Amino acid sequence: MIRVFPTLEELAQDAAKLICQVAGERIQKSGRCTIALSGGQTPKTLYNFLASDLYRDRINWSQVEIFFSDERSVPPDHADSNYRMAWELMLSRLPMAKGQIHRMKAEQTDLSAAAADYQVEIANRFGISPEGPPPSLDIIILGMGGDGHTASLFPGTEVLQENQKWVSVGQGGSPKSGRMTLTVPLLNAAKQILFLVSGSEKESALKSVLAEEGDPFRYPARLIRPNSGELIWFVDVKAMDEDSQGREK
Repeated sequence: MIRVFPTLEELAQDAAKLICQVAGERIQKSGRCTIALSGGQTPKTLYNFLASDLYRDRINWSQVEIFFSDERSVPPDHADSNYRMAWELMLSRLPMAKGQIHRMKAEQTDLSAAAADYQVEIANRFGISPEGPPPSLDIIILGMGGDGHTASLFPGTEVLQENQKWVSVGQGGSPKSGRMTLTVPLLNAAKQILFLVSGSEKESALKSVLAEEGDPFRYPARLIRPNSGELIWFVDVKAMDEDSQGREK
């Protein structure tokens, strides 16, 4: 499903409403909701809304567990840290205990070991073996770059072909750097995936990602196709054709 909005603010508000709804349903059904956050520019507006007076009290945050889709190889207080961005815009403003927030420790020298540790941490929170199939997170929030990457799954990189590990090491970005990232198997196991895309610089990549045919290793966001969950694209008109305004399909 694709939802197209006139502005980034309207996009983010609609995504916030859906997250509140899904989180409430999951908490009522199972007693908790698991959410993976992403970095990038577009999700920032969403995080501000979720922590605002308008939306904060719509979710029982004491029953939410936060994970991350990816992280740069920087300390958690670094300006480029996805954790720092999420903490400053949202997490620090929510009534959550430290143990509910599971950041990727990508500042460690051995990124492969850090990725394996994060996989174990996820498995422990779900009470399953880290050697088996990935768990189903309730909500995963993703963005997309102008090159079609999502999380830290960059075009032409080896991690795109990973089919066993839930968490692995990627390379990419500008400047190019090491990353930790959730892999395609874990992402596609999610119950609900929200793709947030805004900006005219992403129009070409978005068109290729949404096309019926194309090379997924050139545009990694094409690889995200939930096994049995729901995928919704939240897109502003700058990233779509002008005549797409107000369209949902």
